Order: sequence, then C-alpha cells, then structure tokens
Amino acid sequence: MGPDVTGPDQDTREDTRMAVSGDGFEKLEDMIVRAAETTANHVRAARSAVGTVIFGQDRVVEHALVTVLSGGHALLVGVPGLAKTKLVETLGTVLGLDAKRIQFTPDLMPSDILGSEVLEESQAGKRSFRFIPGPVFGQLLMADEINRASPRTQSALLQAMQEQHVTVAGVRHDLPKPFHVLATQNPLEQEGTYPLPEAQLDRFLMQIDVDYPDIEAERKILFDTTGAEGAKAKAAMTADDLMAAQRLVRRLPVGESVVEAILALVRSARPGPASPEGKLIAWGPSPRASQALMLAVRARALLEDRYAPSVDDVLALAEPILEHRMALTFSARADGETVQGVIGRLKARIG
Repeated sequence: MGPDVTGPDQDTREDTRMAVSGDGFEKLEDMIVRAAETTANHVRAARSAVGTVIFGQDRVVEHALVTVLSGGHALLVGVPGLAKTKLVETLGTVLGLDAKRIQFTPDLMPSDILGSEVLEESQAGKRSFRFIPGPVFGQLLMADEINRASPRTQSALLQAMQEQHVTVAGVRHDLPKPFHVLATQNPLEQEGTYPLPEAQLDRFLMQIDVDYPDIEAERKILFDTTGAEGAKAKAAMTADDLMAAQRLVRRLPVGESVVEAILALVRSARPGPASPEGKLIAWGPSPRASQALMLAVRARALLEDRYAPSVDDVLALAEPILEHRMALTFSARADGETVQGVIGRLKARIG
C-alpha cells in the first residue's frame, strides 16, 4: 500500500508533464482535476457506504471497487461465510446498479444464464418467438461458485463478459451498461467442480483472495449481525455516476516511471531469461495483464483521491492482477515455490 497522499508524487508529475508538455498539459490537468473533484466525492462516499456493512475486509472492498472503476470483472476466492455474497449485494445497492445472482450448479444450462426464446400465439392465431432475457442482463452479476457449472455453461458467461453481448437463435442482444461480473469460487471443495481454464481466467481483471477478518472486525460482525437490526447499505452513486468515473479513470495521466514499472513487472513474470524467476514459470501473463494494471492503478489513485498513479499502486495491485495469469513449473512447485512468493520477488526488484 502506498502512502495516503492527495496528489501525485513529484516524479509522477514530472513524468506526466514530459508526456504532455506546455499549455496542453496545464489544460489537461485542469480539466481532469475539475472532473475528478466531483467523481472523487462520489467514489469516497461509495467506499464509506460499503464499509458500514462489510467489516474487516478493507483490502477486498478496495480491490472490488478498483475492478468496477476499471470496467472489469473479478474472481473472489475464499471459504464460505466471508461475506462474498453480501459484498456483491452491497456494491449493487451502493453503486445504484441492477444486481442479479446466479447459483452455479452442474445442471445449469447456458440458456439459464443467457435467456431463451419461447413460442407464443397471438389472439389472431399468429405464432412468433419472443426472447426472454436471462439473469445475465443485469448491471452487476454475481456468479456464485462459478467452477461448479460445466465448461459449456462457464463459456456462455465468459463470452458475454468479453464481448458485452449475447447471441441467441442468431440474434444479437446487447448487455446493459455498465456490466460487471463478480464471480466466487471456493478454494477447498474440488469434487464436482470444473476448474476455469487459463484462457477463461484471463477474462477476470483481478483475482481477489478473501481471508478471515481480524478479531476486532469479527467482534463488530458479531454485534452487528446478531442484533435486532443490522446495518443496511445506502446508495451513494448511480449507474451514470459510475460510468462517468470509468471514463475519468481512462483519462488520468500515467507517468513514464509507472509505465516502465508495469512493463518490467509483467514481462518479468513470463518464462524465459527476462528475470531469474523465468525458469520457475510455466506460463505467464499476456499483454492483457499490462492493460489491466494500467487501468487498475489509475482507478486505485482515484479511489485514494489522487489524479495520477504512482509506482506504489503498481506494487499494491501486482498480486491480484498477476496471480491467476501465471503458473509455476512442476519442479518449482516440488521445491516449495509459490506464485505469491515469485510475485513478491519480482515486486522487490521494482520497488
């Protein structure tokens, strides 16, 4: 985590000034600052509103908000009972989105997600097909235990995530905007599951590991959830506010030092001679990981009331961006190496 500051550090500012020089930089900076003031207020209010309901998961909440601000999807990995479902419901309320939920099971069919056509007959006796949209036609979709569905059903959802539309009976149906999927996965139970292939995991901007809360947070959970009334989420943004924030994220300037840190980190996480850890890696992140980091560091800066990201943002988001996009060789795993440990060493060289 980087220091809590209200503006970009001097190096980042100078790098950005070099990228956009002269009057153009001043106009760009003023425009971004004016837009950021309103948007940052909305984002701060949203983060605070989520925090009144979800206790002890500050890092998870931050990463989930960064994912949504970046316009991406997230895979939440954690044991049952850690408020993954409640987090998605709370985000839907706080961000003013139409939230829907699908419980994935082995018998779930693609049509149960996408929708289907039904044959109807009018009073005049004329027959025609009518499309009934499935739950994928929501702005925030919770795919609960996504690895319990068959590969065919998983693919139907992941295609919608990538292309932002579905095709049923040869007819294209666009998904609502914004559209985000927060999928959950239980890391313990493997029987009766279909692990997501590497190409499908890459569709998720982040893998967010949900851990147990500390004792003080769990104490607060006990009192809040077992009383007469628990805390309830309140709307802090609208869908239009969120899309404005997403547009702003893409306009935030990124200094050359941050770009170099992103490239160095992602390229060193691939097999080959780019880093000493290359011999430990079986396969690594594609340029999509660089794109994800470029968006995520901007979103994290906005979330912390800054209008330009720093190298600290790259280091803070390295693990959730890279963890599900790389794997170690058999010999490396046999020697006790872990993906998290390798990412930690890659970060140490940059930071």
